[in-house]
Amino acid sequence: MVKISSDSTADLEYLFIERNVPVMPLCVILDGKEHLDGVDIDAQMIFDRYEQNHILPKTSARSIEDYEAFFAEHTKDGSAIVHFIISGEMSVSYTNALTASRKFKDVFVVDSRSLSTGQGLLVLKACDFRDAGMEAQQIYDKITELVPYVQASFVVDTMEYLHKGGRCSGVAKFFASAFSIKPMIMLKDGKMVVGQKYVGKLGKCIEKYVAAILKEFDTPDTTRIFITHTYADDEIVESVKAQIRELRPEFKEILETHAGCTVTAHCGKGTLGILYINKPE
Repeated sequence: MVKISSDSTADLEYLFIERNVPVMPLCVILDGKEHLDGVDIDAQMIFDRYEQNHILPKTSARSIEDYEAFFAEHTKDGSAIVHFIISGEMSVSYTNALTASRKFKDVFVVDSRSLSTGQGLLVLKACDFRDAGMEAQQIYDKITELVPYVQASFVVDTMEYLHKGGRCSGVAKFFASAFSIKPMIMLKDGKMVVGQKYVGKLGKCIEKYVAAILKEFDTPDTTRIFITHTYADDEIVESVKAQIRELRPEFKEILETHAGCTVTAHCGKGTLGILYINKPE
């Protein structure tokens, strides 16, 4: 039997349960107290605490010992595991999990080179392969080939969180606020980088962003596309769904999830992205 598992950073919410994916929650430290992502802390708690005292949490990787315990629990019935991790460029989670996996015969650790549902896309694709009867090694090999083709990007409504977290200067924050600049954050080579900058109201900026991404990354795996956001307005989310249906009606599923603590702590409320696998023919 093969199990597909993931760290909580895949932001799959209800899909973790629906697709039978065991989850390793990452640590989130807020006000000196350690929480487990998605267990006793969520995005709304981060928003509330930031409004109260302008304190952002820090995320922390699980230890090698934590991963050893997780893998031991899920292999005790003889199962093999393919486990997914946030980009190794952003966290030592991958290094710790890989080290832990060496104590087990059939544990394969995938560096997603992404985060949020960029990682989640790979998890679900692995579930598709599992359900088709593939063995763990086959799944790992096929998924590793797909890693470079994940299109993961977001448009950020406010630079406040990026500035507070030391990821943009006060000058950049000022100009972004003064001129209503909404930057796009992209995953490139496993790192978050700033892409196109849109100007205007968030809804219009996201409309331009969606059109540009679907045009640029135009050979999608049409199995599914994610709309993932940090509690963006319902009107904006529904507009994005309609835009995808109009521009790319071939997508079989449009899935909506809320981003978890990792994206929230970096990007703040109102952030929204579309994510899918885009593999050239």
